[in-house]
Amino acid sequence: MDNPTSRGAHTFHIPVMGIGFTIDTPLRIAKYGISSVISLVDDTLIEQMRSHYCRQEGEPYEEITSRDEDARARRITAYLNLLDRLVSRQVEVLQASPFQSGSEITRYYEMLPDSPLKQTYHAMLASDDPQRKADLQDQLRRLAVPGNIDVNIMSRGDADAYRDGKKRPQEFSEAMAALRGYANSSLRSSIVFSAGMNPRLYGYAAKFGDFFPDHDSPGPHGMLKKEIVLKVSDYRSAVIQGKFFAKRGLWVSEYRVESGLNCGGHAYATKGLLLGPILDEFKQKKDQLIGQLHAVYMKALAASGRMPIELPHDVRVTAQGGIGTAEEDALLLNHYNVDATGWATPFLLVPEVANVDPEHLEKLQAATPQDVFLSDNSPFGVPFWNLRNSASEEARRQRIDRGKPGSVCHKTHVRFNTEFTEIPICAASRNYQRRKLKRLAEDDLTPDQLALMREHVTAKSCICHDLGGSVTLRYGLDPDATPAMCPGPSIADFSKIATLEEMVSHIYARAPLPMSADRPHMFIREIGLYADYLRDEIEWCASGLLSRPENHFDEFKENLLSGIEYYRGLVERLDEQQRQRFLDELGVLHEAIESILLVAVE
Repeated sequence: MDNPTSRGAHTFHIPVMGIGFTIDTPLRIAKYGISSVISLVDDTLIEQMRSHYCRQEGEPYEEITSRDEDARARRITAYLNLLDRLVSRQVEVLQASPFQSGSEITRYYEMLPDSPLKQTYHAMLASDDPQRKADLQDQLRRLAVPGNIDVNIMSRGDADAYRDGKKRPQEFSEAMAALRGYANSSLRSSIVFSAGMNPRLYGYAAKFGDFFPDHDSPGPHGMLKKEIVLKVSDYRSAVIQGKFFAKRGLWVSEYRVESGLNCGGHAYATKGLLLGPILDEFKQKKDQLIGQLHAVYMKALAASGRMPIELPHDVRVTAQGGIGTAEEDALLLNHYNVDATGWATPFLLVPEVANVDPEHLEKLQAATPQDVFLSDNSPFGVPFWNLRNSASEEARRQRIDRGKPGSVCHKTHVRFNTEFTEIPICAASRNYQRRKLKRLAEDDLTPDQLALMREHVTAKSCICHDLGGSVTLRYGLDPDATPAMCPGPSIADFSKIATLEEMVSHIYARAPLPMSADRPHMFIREIGLYADYLRDEIEWCASGLLSRPENHFDEFKENLLSGIEYYRGLVERLDEQQRQRFLDELGVLHEAIESILLVAVE
């Protein structure tokens, strides 16, 4: 039996959630073979977490202050190295634990899905031969490998760095410093690039040897110590971005396909392209993609004087966004042949996994579909899933009621706006909103337009600080924090605070968690979300405050209708009890989308 890789123990992973929700998740679950992703946005929070865990684990700690040279990158490297050491120790303890009820190694194997590895475990349990049992236990100890400690960088979040009013060289920008911090760490894992293409960031990855084939270390020939993962919205995006990396001798090891709207956090809508048809294109063209990119990759390696890799590295295609049942998970794995699935929002209700303070854990548990909405809160200017009664949202509304809209800019991670200042400021800041509201009052706007624009401006909130609020509350780092919550709409489907075992058993169809009876299939929900999004865009265009290219809405609508027809042909793949409801809901959505009146746009 081949050794499992750290990605092979489970068929799901936990994507990045917000800024603080998964900041230390690997310390809780990596030892059980589950991969998860941490955000590299907030280096101040990262340094606070390093201080906390160094004290807890008896590790030496020397503060890296914000004024120290290359502080952001160094903080990230130091924290990731700490996580690497601590997880390695946890795995040693787990591998040495006895195979008995409740032990760490038993917990590891009991949570695994059906697989050759799980069958070996069952064979060990069933064996009456003491020597064979001992041999199998030794084998299982070696094969109990940890999940990955992966990291995420929002490519769009690449604000330039300033010191004493002067712009620093570009390598000190937010994303480039974070990339350097990861690249210099001891981790063998993956970096996930999300939120669109960033040429200067992608090109910068070629400065670091860990992203290139390693021909000297033990293990598979030409292995990659650090892998690149791209979160993409469709196949075309994968080709374009994959080629950009390949031309620099860099290989993309995974394309992480996420629903444009049926997700948590920031939502990057496609032009009506739906997840099922997108995954179908990846399924049909995966070999073509690998062949195209490998030819470019080989040429770039040769041009740079590096040893070529005759056979392509592995390429994984994974899917995430709105998955809620074992049946949906199996559909993605078995019909679309994805290599793994990403489960995020449901894990907000698993305290062993995600950092959610008790108050917001109750709010998430009780959340209804009306409590979760696609908001205008993000200073990035991208739609953002929000919990209506989060402390962050309540504080934002209170500031408006007091006549002081906008947040105090605690951190500098989303300072991009130069409308009023030479040095960028954040659109969520009080500094910006005060000036913008004054300017709007002077502009030639109708009363309705002015009301819409005022709401648009004051909706922005300091998510780069508040998305870490739950973890700073949990660890006593900031008792005055007002946490923001960014669950996807699927949070309304779950009402039970679960253990890790319970959620894993739900994913693997061993013991489903209770779910809302009227929950739609993930594909149905996505269509409904896009229909609502289309209507909202049309309303904004009709107000005169938004413009879209000619035929934009016609193409959007046609893509949705085409997607519905595609799903009619998929119905036989569904559970027999689901089929009629699925078809009925497709029919309702088809009529609703057909009835949407499009506006003329320039």
